Amino acid sequence: MRAAASASARYAAAGSLVLAAFAAGPAPAAGALPAGPDDARARGTALAAERAAAAGIRFGACPAEESLPEALTCGTVTVPLDYADPDGKKIKLTVSRVKATGKAGGKKVARQGSFVFNPGGPGGNGMYFPLAGMMPEWKRIGAAYDLVGYAPRGVGRSAPLSCRDPKQLGKGPTLAPTHPSESYKKERIARAKSYARGCAERNPDLEHFTTLNNARDLDVLRAALGEQRLTYMGASYGTYIGAVYATLFPSHVRRMVFDSAVDPSPGRVWYRNNMAQSAAFERRWADFRTWVAEHDDTYGLGRTAEAVRRSYEEVRAQLAHTPAGKKVGPGELQSAFLQAGYYDDYWPIRALALSEYRAGNPEPLIGQAAPVASPVAAKENENAGAVYTAVECNDAPWPEDFRVWDRDNTRLARVAPFETWDNVWTNLPCAYWSGPRQQPLDVRTLPGALPPTLILAAERDAATPYAGAKEMHRRIAGSVLVTERDAGTHGVGGGPNACVNGHLDAYVLDGRLPERRSASCAAHAAPTPLGSGGPPEKALRAR
Repeated sequence: MRAAASASARYAAAGSLVLAAFAAGPAPAAGALPAGPDDARARGTALAAERAAAAGIRFGACPAEESLPEALTCGTVTVPLDYADPDGKKIKLTVSRVKATGKAGGKKVARQGSFVFNPGGPGGNGMYFPLAGMMPEWKRIGAAYDLVGYAPRGVGRSAPLSCRDPKQLGKGPTLAPTHPSESYKKERIARAKSYARGCAERNPDLEHFTTLNNARDLDVLRAALGEQRLTYMGASYGTYIGAVYATLFPSHVRRMVFDSAVDPSPGRVWYRNNMAQSAAFERRWADFRTWVAEHDDTYGLGRTAEAVRRSYEEVRAQLAHTPAGKKVGPGELQSAFLQAGYYDDYWPIRALALSEYRAGNPEPLIGQAAPVASPVAAKENENAGAVYTAVECNDAPWPEDFRVWDRDNTRLARVAPFETWDNVWTNLPCAYWSGPRQQPLDVRTLPGALPPTLILAAERDAATPYAGAKEMHRRIAGSVLVTERDAGTHGVGGGPNACVNGHLDAYVLDGRLPERRSASCAAHAAPTPLGSGGPPEKALRAR
C-alpha cells in the first residue's frame, strides 16, 4: 500500500507501513543479525557526523530531474553505506530546503534552526515537504525554521533501489479477491518469490537499507545542517525512525514530533502487528460506508452501511466481468477506495464515482482508479515499493512458511476482508528474502534522558492504529500524547484540526506541551458530500 502520511506530506510521495496484532509472532530467522548500536557502527556514525559537520551542505538550484519548484534549494549529504566501515563505500542523500521567512502575522520572528521532516513509508520521499510552508497551517513554523526535506537512502536519487522493471507496473485490470482461491495463492507466492529474487539480484548492497541506518543517516544530516540538536517531525513510519533515533541519540534531540505513531514494540516489527492494520482498515471502511449512508439522498448507494457495502460489491463484481475502460478491475477499485481509509477528504469524490458508475457513467471511476500511465510515476512507484520491501524485510524476522501467513490471514479475513489479503501480497516477498534479518531495537528512553516530545494520533487511524501511539507514549519517557477523538485521518499535524495544530505550534515554536501527559481534541468536521452538480470531471480525475 502507498499513501501520504500526513497533511503536510501530501507534497511528498509516501507510503504506509504494515502492522499486525492477531497472529503469534514468527520465530527469529536462522542467522539473524544482532540488533542495536554496536561499538563499530556507533564510532562510524560519530565519524560520519563529524565529517558532515565540517563539509556542510551546499544548497543551490535543484537538479532538473528532481522536478521541484524554484522556491526550493537542494544539496546532498554523504553517508557511509555501512556504518561499520565509515571509510568504505559512500552514498549521497538528496536534501531540499526553504529558508525561514522570519515573518509571521506581520511580525519579525527569530530563526530557531532547521526543522527536518520524514513522511513515512518506508519509501516516502520528503523532498517536496518544504513547500508545506506555503500552507496557512505551517506559516508560523516556516517563519521560525528552515523547512528541510530529504530522500532517505534508497529513495529517489539517494542511492535508489529497484526490484523490477517499472514498465511491469500500472497494468490494469487486476484482481483483488477478498477470499483468494488456492490457485490464486500459488500465483501470488510465485510472484513474491520472483520479486524477492529481483531485489537481491539488482541490489548487491541491499542489506544496508534498514531503519537503524535511516536513524544513523538522520544524525549525519543533523550534523551537516550545522545543528547540535535535532528538531524533527516524522509521520507514520517516520515516527519509527524518530523513535529509533531517540533511543540511539537521546542527547542529540531538541524537539521531536511523532505524527500517527507506529507501535515500536520489537515483537511487532513487522509481521506480528501486520493484521492490526487490516483490522483497523475494516473499521475505517465501515466509517466511510456509514457516512455515505447518511448522505443517501446525494449518492443513492444505500441507507445503511451494509446497503452501501452491497452496492460496492455489485460494482466490484461488474468490474471483474467487464473492467471499466479496459483498465479498472477489482484491484484498481480496491486501491482507489483504500485511499478513503487514509483520508476522509476522499470520501465525497469516491462516493460520487461509485454512484455515477452505477448510474451508467464510468468516467469518474476510471479517472480516479485507472493505473497511472506516466513512465516517471511508474518509476517513482516502483522505487518506493522496492525501498518499502527492503527496509521491512531487513528490519526483522518474518515467517518463512506460507502456511503461517495463510492460517493467520484466512482467520482474519473472515471478519476483516476489505484489506487483509492485499496486505499479505504487499509483504509476502519477506517470506522469501535471501538477506540477513536484524532483531529490532528495543525502543525506549529513560526518564530525563530525552527532552519532552509530542505524539499526535487520530483515534480511528487505520494505517497506524491508535494502540501504537499509546505504546509509543509508554516507551518514550516524558512524551505527551495528543489525540484527535473519533477521527481517522492518517496524519493529523498541519491538517484541518485547529486544536491539534495549536498543540503542534506551541511545542515546535515554544517547547510548550500540555501539563498532563495526554490531551485530546474534538474531531475535525466531516466532509461535505458532492452531488452530480459538484466539481467537473476533470477535478475528479485529478484526485
